[in-house]
Amino acid sequence: MSEAERAGELAPQARTHAAPGSGSGHVARHPSPKEYVRIAIILAIITAAEVAIYYIEAVEGLLIPLLFLFAVVKFTLVVLWFMHLKFDSRTYARFFMMGLAGAITLFLVVLLTFRVFAG
Repeated sequence: MSEAERAGELAPQARTHAAPGSGSGHVARHPSPKEYVRIAIILAIITAAEVAIYYIEAVEGLLIPLLFLFAVVKFTLVVLWFMHLKFDSRTYARFFMMGLAGAITLFLVVLLTFRVFAG
């Protein structure tokens, strides 16, 4: 294999396209299949860590905060890469964040209605 072929093999395989509604000059970068596989492996490792810490008695007091942290990290990775919010127009991210804020607000209202926080 020649040096040029190896260099081409190691080059990132990212695809580009014009982002919708961004005019003709803006080009957005999308992840390559290799990046999707890398993120999937990271998600699998985090899931394995979640399962593992459930069985470790030493972290019993930190179980819920740790699981919550792992869930936030996994949610962020999925939203940014698999839902393409990292690479698409910021308008999509804004709509997603507005929906997320609305869902969290509704969830808190329901919890308050059922007096979950009233010790």
